[in-house]
Amino acid sequence: MRNKILIVDDQEMNREILTEILKNEYSIMEADGGRKAISMIQKHQDEIAVVLLDLVMPEVDGYAVLEVMKSQAWLKTIPVLVITAESKAGVESKCFEMGVSDFIKKPFDNAIIRNRVKNIVDLFTYKNHLEEKVEKQTETLKKQYKLLVMQAEKLKESNTKIIDILGTVVECRNLESGEHIKRVKDFTRILAEQMMKDYPEYELTQDKIEVIVSASSLHDIGKIAIPDNILLKPGKLTKDEYEYMKSHTTRGCEVLNNIRDVWDETYSKVSYDICRHHHERYDGKGYPDGLAGEEIPVAAQLVSLADVYDALVSERVYKSAYSADEAFHMIVSGECGIFSPKLLECFRKTKKKFEAMNKAQKQQENS
Repeated sequence: MRNKILIVDDQEMNREILTEILKNEYSIMEADGGRKAISMIQKHQDEIAVVLLDLVMPEVDGYAVLEVMKSQAWLKTIPVLVITAESKAGVESKCFEMGVSDFIKKPFDNAIIRNRVKNIVDLFTYKNHLEEKVEKQTETLKKQYKLLVMQAEKLKESNTKIIDILGTVVECRNLESGEHIKRVKDFTRILAEQMMKDYPEYELTQDKIEVIVSASSLHDIGKIAIPDNILLKPGKLTKDEYEYMKSHTTRGCEVLNNIRDVWDETYSKVSYDICRHHHERYDGKGYPDGLAGEEIPVAAQLVSLADVYDALVSERVYKSAYSADEAFHMIVSGECGIFSPKLLECFRKTKKKFEAMNKAQKQQENS
């Protein structure tokens, strides 16, 4: 169990102050220099919850410690909070590039330090747990892939299983609730069935709807290729980070293309359309291809609105949940991008079904 904090600072007074602030919640270890810190991390790497690291130290400084931690892949499981009085943007930028999670500014504020340490420890505890699940699920996926190659005659029956496994991997990687996939599928089904009833020109059938609903699980498959420092960032993304995040649409298509030959062509095509185009907008201001109007596949249109609705009514690390009424009005008013008038009409007609489904699923999750 990770319950230890390592405080690395050549100033004894700083170590004493931080120890006094944190000793009631954690077991404290101290190092008065970088060399000793590296030795202690190596010895206690499975027990350390977080490292509080001073940058300016004689002989082996904080940057050298970070280099070793990065080379040994310790930063993947052990977060580092830098202790600094520096306020220069260049220092923070360099530290973030090296893998630092956050900063503790001098002079110390007791409440801020306790909360910042708790938040980062909780986040990494959750992240490490989910990554263990992802590893197991990835192994399962590899075994299923080999089995499907050998048993091509059962390929069609296995389409849903492939989608569910990949979708679950995405959820764990994104640190979101595993119920997100189920909610998006259910909202997609509600919209699609209303669309089939009201607009026959889309040629939707119950069989086609089942494929769309199943394939909706893969809308964010590309997020498995987005780095942790962007995907798991609790604050607002920079312009460059946002551009990189947007690439999950095309990166997801690359993943799907790699397994194109092992599943049904219909599922493959619909999954690809959803993955690539679920962030396109009816006015052409979406991405990655800037499609407009009915250039956007109907499957992607349906999943797009379902995904936006669930994102609004669900809590995330970077925001609180909006109410069902707020989410509805934000979508129909265009605050979340422009959707098809026909799709919005279906959404208006199914408003109560969306709300009932959302309420039932949230109650089930909390029970």
